[in-house]
Amino acid sequence: MTDAHAAVMESHWGGGAHPFGASWQKTMMWIFIVTDALLFSALLCGYGYLRMASPVPWPETTKVFSIPFIALMTFILISSSATMGTAVTAARLGDRKKALVNLCITIVGGALFLGCQAYEWSHVIHEGGRLVTNPWGAPQFGAAFFVLTGFHGTHVFSGLVILIITAIRSALGKTPAQGVEMAGLYWHFVDLVWVFIFTLFYLLPS
Repeated sequence: MTDAHAAVMESHWGGGAHPFGASWQKTMMWIFIVTDALLFSALLCGYGYLRMASPVPWPETTKVFSIPFIALMTFILISSSATMGTAVTAARLGDRKKALVNLCITIVGGALFLGCQAYEWSHVIHEGGRLVTNPWGAPQFGAAFFVLTGFHGTHVFSGLVILIITAIRSALGKTPAQGVEMAGLYWHFVDLVWVFIFTLFYLLPS
């Protein structure tokens, strides 16, 4: 092994401030995302088990929810992921104004999504949906809905807090490009999780 090759191996495997070529902040963010993804995976697997094991027929989501409205929510969140990506790219290129504008658009998109989710919750509650019972069939349906969408909603809310802080610091010139990128990593993760929830909970036929 040559000295140059040994140096490269040491820089990638020897730990320090930049393991695998990434800063420790980004490495910690990835570790958090992986562990949170495992938690969401467990929730979705638990939902699948409840659905398959339920002795009572699982409710038809088309009779409970307005699927076009849920699709609109999904479109808003995915669009906010696109503007977040634009903000990250602009921050890397040093275009602070463009990064700030796209951060603000992303914040608006996230707030709209949460508003839509609050409306959907109020609709379900008004129709009689609760954690332990609902008028549409299997009692576990209400628990699955509130736990899955509520847990994801808390992530969207925390993501909005992170984005607002990042936008304020960016406006003051205190947030480096890496700060915007890490906020973007979290936001993309939140969007991806919703795609799975939307597909498995709302679109999967009974």
